[in-house]
Amino acid sequence: LAIRHVSGHRLVALLEVISPANKDRAVSVEDFVTNVATALEYGVHVLLVDLFPPGRYDPRGFHGEILRRLEEVGEPYALPPEEPLTLASYAAAPVIDMYIEHIAIGSSLPEMPLFFLPERYVDVPLETTYQAAYHGMPAFWREILEKPQ
Repeated sequence: LAIRHVSGHRLVALLEVISPANKDRAVSVEDFVTNVATALEYGVHVLLVDLFPPGRYDPRGFHGEILRRLEEVGEPYALPPEEPLTLASYAAAPVIDMYIEHIAIGSSLPEMPLFFLPERYVDVPLETTYQAAYHGMPAFWREILEKPQ
């Protein structure tokens, strides 16, 4: 989701929801990480929602890969094993501010800040939004998703 300023349609912020296709091969991960890092370098704020466990090509999760790309850490980023899913809000500025939440699979999603300026943001109600979208899904697909494996 791209958020643009009303005057001139300048890109201000991105809300990125990771999909399995973002993690399916090394080039997909590298392209995504490069796009986020470039956006931050150009002053575009980013809210990242990574609700898939780390995989073969992102062993530290996308936040860890973004930190590596931004050269923000000397050591590899360590995800808490009991909470491998990551929500990360990045406020673009000369020094990027990061607001990180780790959650376990099946946990409710917290609200996360989406920045418009380094000092101005709105809280995004991720759980409420997810529930509304899920309940608006046709019953046929909900039944398929809810079937016991």
